[in-house]
Amino acid sequence: MPETQYTKYLLVGNPNVGKSSLFNALCNTKQKTGNYAGVTVSSSKGICKYQGKEFEIVDLPGVYSLYPSSADERISSDYILEKNYHGVIYVLEVLNLKRGLLLLQQIQDLEIPVLIVINQIDLVERKGIKIDFSKLSSVLSCKVVSTNAKKNLGITELKEAIFREEFSSCFTKNFEIPSQYKTAIEALIFPDKYKNTYEKWFLVASGKAKYFAGSTKKNPEDFCDRLQTEKRLQTQETIRRYKKIDNLLADIISEKNKQKNHITEKIDQILVHKIWGYTIFLLVLLTVFQLVFFISSFPKEAIEDLFFYLSSFTEKHLPPGPVNSLISKGIIPGIGGIMAFAPQIGILLYALYLLEDSGYMARIVFLTDRFLRPFGLNGKSIIPLVSATACAIPAILSTRNIESHKERLITILVTPFMTCSARLPIYSVIITLIIPDQYFMGWISYGATVLLFMYFLGFFSALFFSVLLHRTIKPRENSYLVMDMPTYKKPMFKKNLGLAWGKVLSFIGGAGRIIFFVSIIIWAFSYFGPAQENQSLPSKDVSLENSYLARAGKYIEPAIRPLGYDWKIGVGILTSFAAREVFVGTMSTLYRLENGDKEERMIEKMQRETKPNGEKLYSFATGISILLFYAFAMQCASTIIVVYKETLSLKWTVIQGVGMSTLAYIISFLAFQIFR
Repeated sequence: MPETQYTKYLLVGNPNVGKSSLFNALCNTKQKTGNYAGVTVSSSKGICKYQGKEFEIVDLPGVYSLYPSSADERISSDYILEKNYHGVIYVLEVLNLKRGLLLLQQIQDLEIPVLIVINQIDLVERKGIKIDFSKLSSVLSCKVVSTNAKKNLGITELKEAIFREEFSSCFTKNFEIPSQYKTAIEALIFPDKYKNTYEKWFLVASGKAKYFAGSTKKNPEDFCDRLQTEKRLQTQETIRRYKKIDNLLADIISEKNKQKNHITEKIDQILVHKIWGYTIFLLVLLTVFQLVFFISSFPKEAIEDLFFYLSSFTEKHLPPGPVNSLISKGIIPGIGGIMAFAPQIGILLYALYLLEDSGYMARIVFLTDRFLRPFGLNGKSIIPLVSATACAIPAILSTRNIESHKERLITILVTPFMTCSARLPIYSVIITLIIPDQYFMGWISYGATVLLFMYFLGFFSALFFSVLLHRTIKPRENSYLVMDMPTYKKPMFKKNLGLAWGKVLSFIGGAGRIIFFVSIIIWAFSYFGPAQENQSLPSKDVSLENSYLARAGKYIEPAIRPLGYDWKIGVGILTSFAAREVFVGTMSTLYRLENGDKEERMIEKMQRETKPNGEKLYSFATGISILLFYAFAMQCASTIIVVYKETLSLKWTVIQGVGMSTLAYIISFLAFQIFR
């Protein structure tokens, strides 16, 4: 069937003006929002319904100007210039009208129909600002709608304006090319589709006019000489526009009731302090991981009990045979092994969303900029690094808002060192096995402390390799950090809970599908074994030790024995190359398949597992070795694919994948030999 054609509108604005929240309100979606720049790194599409009519809304990444300085800004700029839509819904933040009007002027000078939204209108009264909205609408020659997207205020009025197509253009209609460049630009023969005066200027100022610089009316040499300074042309345009904006806003915005020690500034004196800022950041992280361990323990045990009951129930009531074994010893334990850790992942993501929504994440960006500079990164790199604690894939995509090509490449290459949610189930199991369930200072558990250490290990490993890459990769341009410091806001607890729940379901769905198929494969290789001397066909329902799976595991055992692993751990490592979290599902299936006390859970069986010589398998040395292996190994096929797509470099993708896995083996080997 042909695709339904909708009236299409672009949602455009500067970073951190609430576009994603507005998009969610218009389209009833649950796109992730955050109170810092760089949340939206690719266009998102949704359908807005009103009065029986449907409109397509495209939410573009935040951008300050049509001249892009990063990959995500280029997405917005290209989309706007294509003009393959009916109009632009332009979002302005009430506290930063001057900054937002620069891009608005450029869009209107392209004669694109615009509808203006003044978002976060609740801040007007709170900050003591007075804005003459009627005069602003008159001066801008556009309909102006005021909203508070997070509280769903003004959304109906906005939908009504879209429904009535109250879009208008243009702001100046008389953009003039500066006299010193006019002769050179007029000498250029533009393709017929470029008739707008500002569009011609933009092509020149952005350097795109060079593609048809050979066809000029006269003096092509003079033309080329004059147009080699695109950045200067852009700077001059920006200065001229801001002068016009200052005059425009003079009679529209009254002076603020300024408070020298506003609450935001007071809080920032502590949270971005060069000493207390880092101290508070560490305490926040420690509290988060303490909550991850403590609160999640209750639902985790309940989920383990549920799947243990389901496994026992199916084994008891299904007819004996392969189907019974597959379901009760293969699929249910495998899926249950990963489901038990969903509460930990959900709590961690919920905490991160609250930090983002409150505005604290922007302070972390600012705070870490001066810390990351010596390592070849800037403050914007912290967004992907922190995001990677959920998943490396969207974290790598979020590097698109880093202006420097070199810093973006370095950030992509080191992001997989960060501890993602897929590692969390592995860390939780191993920490439970080797770290005593005890507390120090009355409330801090040893387990939470070790987990926090693993997160810091990933972070500082990323910094270490950033330094090496910084000295290896040659820069293409100078680096800088430009960002807005948003005001603190009350987090949307309910909406963030919904977002975290959605991510948990996505994690379970993605990991569950992989584990489902892996569990079937593991069961099949464990159910059958090589033919005996008096048999011509493979044996069925053999003991685990005599299965094909055991034979394959023991084949690779010599390579992993120096790390302290047996063949079962080896099988878990092999299957986890598809996705790290599969390790836990694999181990759960293996220990359920193994003969022994059926009433014992996976952790209990792992705790009493011994080597042939009688030594405890999961000793402190082996546990540390496993933790370090998964801290450094590049074991996620999807991440490898995304790295290649974002870098377009097979060389760097191979260096990253092979290098991290080799490093994981060497460090795990050294750790086991030291601690054994």
